[in-house]
Amino acid sequence: MQVIRPVGREAAAKKYDLLSAMMAHALAGDQNRQRLILRLMSLITTRYNWQRNELTMGQREMARLWCVDERTVKRDMARLRATGWVIVKRQGARGRVSVLGLDLERIMLDTRAEWDHIGPDFVERAGGPAPVGDTTVVPFRPRPAVDPGQGVWRQACRQLAAEDPVLFQTWLAALTEAGQDQGVLTLLAPTRFHASYVATHLLGRVLTALRRADASVRSVRVQGAADS
Repeated sequence: MQVIRPVGREAAAKKYDLLSAMMAHALAGDQNRQRLILRLMSLITTRYNWQRNELTMGQREMARLWCVDERTVKRDMARLRATGWVIVKRQGARGRVSVLGLDLERIMLDTRAEWDHIGPDFVERAGGPAPVGDTTVVPFRPRPAVDPGQGVWRQACRQLAAEDPVLFQTWLAALTEAGQDQGVLTLLAPTRFHASYVATHLLGRVLTALRRADASVRSVRVQGAADS
């Protein structure tokens, strides 16, 4: 899958494609999903800076736009951050509101099941079912899948494997959970190179999956043994 990036000569069409994917995903879900995504789309169409990937809007403004109270805004924005669709780029301080952004790759991954509802032309533009990630780099020696254990990593593995089986089998199936301390979960990779690649290219995706499995996970650390 190719991530839709709303920049360049075809920026306008790419923006519509992203919003279309979100719309199709919302319509395929229940009322709670529909309402949550509609509220996010309202922020995108009114306040989102596409070029800078920034959304700067206070909770009071959001509440007025959504016709709800600020408690509802806090709850729904927490849900959007938990899904990984909304990220905090800069935390608000001293009267300034937080600067938020969108994880476009995460949004496209989560909406992929509904692309067919839009049409084959959309599926082709979005890149179809091809694996996400840098597939030009592979481990020096293929590593067999290992038992992820009984913890939160096992739950995250199910989601990651369903999203992208090739990427999961290549880079994530050989990781094991080594424990969690004060919200920091440690994963062990078979080599330092393997750990470095996951930490550089896949850490955001891994953290999102872990947080969906257990909201208490704040960050993830990937460590590798010495290359053998």
